[in-house]
Amino acid sequence: MLAPMMIEKESIDTLIFCEAKLGTKEVETITKKLFDAMMLGNMDHYKVKITFNTLDGIKEVFTTIWATTDRFIVLKGGRYIPINSIIEVG
Repeated sequence: MLAPMMIEKESIDTLIFCEAKLGTKEVETITKKLFDAMMLGNMDHYKVKITFNTLDGIKEVFTTIWATTDRFIVLKGGRYIPINSIIEVG
């Protein structure tokens, strides 16, 4: 895997997301990490590094997750990332 490019959350609105194509076990792990990060984000403004796939390559953002749905995570300012494009949460 090539090194991801770190971006600011404000530039997420300009990206075109691509599916990460992960296995079932990896998706389950990411889903749990996203939920835990959301809970910590809402309680303590805890930030996590989110690595995701875009048309322009792999990107990373370091931010707080405010909400999760079955298809998206929501960041501050109403920005969102599709869960199926997420490669890693840490």
